[in-house]
Amino acid sequence: MTATRILIAIGALLVLGAVNFSIVGKERIKRGGEVIYLDLAPVDPRSLIQGDYMTLRFRLADEIRASLRAPGAERPREGERRFADIALDPRRVASLAKPGTAATHKLRYRIRREAVWLGTNAYFFEEGREERYARARYGEFRLDRESGEAVLVGLRDDSLRPL
Repeated sequence: MTATRILIAIGALLVLGAVNFSIVGKERIKRGGEVIYLDLAPVDPRSLIQGDYMTLRFRLADEIRASLRAPGAERPREGERRFADIALDPRRVASLAKPGTAATHKLRYRIRREAVWLGTNAYFFEEGREERYARARYGEFRLDRESGEAVLVGLRDDSLRPL
């Protein structure tokens, strides 16, 4: 083997290792993470290029974005990762903790193209199921309390019933 082929093989192994490490981490959060719900507003339930999916926008992301625009708030940089202090209501629906009140959890977010990114902005579903998912009002997440990372595991209706 030439040195180039060896370097390509090592590079491929490193990439595959990193991808698998990320997958294992997300699966761990899905299995053992704490359940929280985020209010959502579906945007576009169809895409001819990607198949059937729903674009998601979260109320919490809008709250975080508004807090970043408040006078005296430090403006985030592109790609920067931060944490939002959140509180859960009795139904476990998350909202931004009010100033001066104790936060119950921290949620990690990232800035992408001047938007608050909570981990995902799309939910894919089987072709012909758009009516079922049009009733979605909440995203069900599993939250890792240590890292603040949240993983979307499903959608719920206005009564928090699984879709």
